[in-house]
Amino acid sequence: MKLTPRAVAALTLNAGESEKIVWDADVPGLGLRMRAGGSRNWVYQYKLGTKNRRMTLGALSAVPLVKAREIAGDLYARVRLGQDPAAVKAASKSRAAETFEPIAERFLAHKKTSLRPRYYGEIERYLLDDAKPLHGLAIAGIQRRDIAELLSSVRDRSESVANLLRATLSAFFTWAMKEGLVDTNPVAATNRTEATKRDRVLTAAELRAVWVTLRGDDYADLVRLLMLTGQRRQEFGGLRWSEIDFDKSVIVLPATRTKNKREHMLPMSDPVAAIIARRKRIVGRDLAFGFGDGGFSGWASAKAGLDERLAMPAWRLHDIRRTVATGMAEIGILPHVVEAVLNHVSGHKSGVAGIYNRATYLPEKVDALNRWASHLLAVVEGNAVAA
Repeated sequence: MKLTPRAVAALTLNAGESEKIVWDADVPGLGLRMRAGGSRNWVYQYKLGTKNRRMTLGALSAVPLVKAREIAGDLYARVRLGQDPAAVKAASKSRAAETFEPIAERFLAHKKTSLRPRYYGEIERYLLDDAKPLHGLAIAGIQRRDIAELLSSVRDRSESVANLLRATLSAFFTWAMKEGLVDTNPVAATNRTEATKRDRVLTAAELRAVWVTLRGDDYADLVRLLMLTGQRRQEFGGLRWSEIDFDKSVIVLPATRTKNKREHMLPMSDPVAAIIARRKRIVGRDLAFGFGDGGFSGWASAKAGLDERLAMPAWRLHDIRRTVATGMAEIGILPHVVEAVLNHVSGHKSGVAGIYNRATYLPEKVDALNRWASHLLAVVEGNAVAA
């Protein structure tokens, strides 16, 4: 019969019928399915080869007759061109269910065995924390604008984090393309900002605030050790008991664990030795910090907790290293000794000079670290005096 608004309104099920489809005489394949429960839905039926296929177009209450005819006419044309609309709809529905978060977890599982724990932890944080606004979006539907807006919001907080997030997202979408999950990389052509060179040096008041606000946990010990020595966080976060010699009061970091690939002998001042000595050793585990197979890895969450308790302008842990170098210079420690303490290759030990100057300056480093420890503790106790 020809379906009209009046005819559709008058349609009812006969006694004993649980379901009935009334087909439209004007548009091939368009029908209205009525069920005893009261539902009324538009359907479209077509033949593909020798099989009949049927798909639901929507409820009568939501889709008026004129719209249903428009949709059915479009589907009829597709079928005549050899397409299978029901299969396309199912595929689209499946792709819509492939949201960013579970695909990101698949990517992380793929990367976990090939990355060092520290780097894996960083990309995990970028994808699961910083990229959270993308989590509920279908991965195939994420556009360049979505990425640009996310990067802009992160850039307001940290230019360097935004750049690292951008690089991580680009790697993720490249992998997703190879997996057949997306056709393009939406990160392409988004802006990358040149991070502003940092020169943040903590004031004496800020050093004291950080020290006294730390709690009695792994993170507190590590940050205080960084404040006392100016070392790199990843090198101390992975500190091993086998690298510590309490009898000689030194820590020896092998070349395989230092950024510049040079062995680093670091004298321990009394406060440094005391912090390390009071740590509980786990039988059979050489690492002094962290749990399981890796060293300490909770840097981001611990720093966020510390910042919540501090009333300080934005700062990073690496600022401590710069602060120690500056502070040592201010109390009269010579530049080449400061560089030796920090195991930093530049100026006095770079290039040809670095090849021939292999001096460890051990006595000078002992004196420098002891003087700095005394100065820092005086700052913490509020008794510091000008150098």
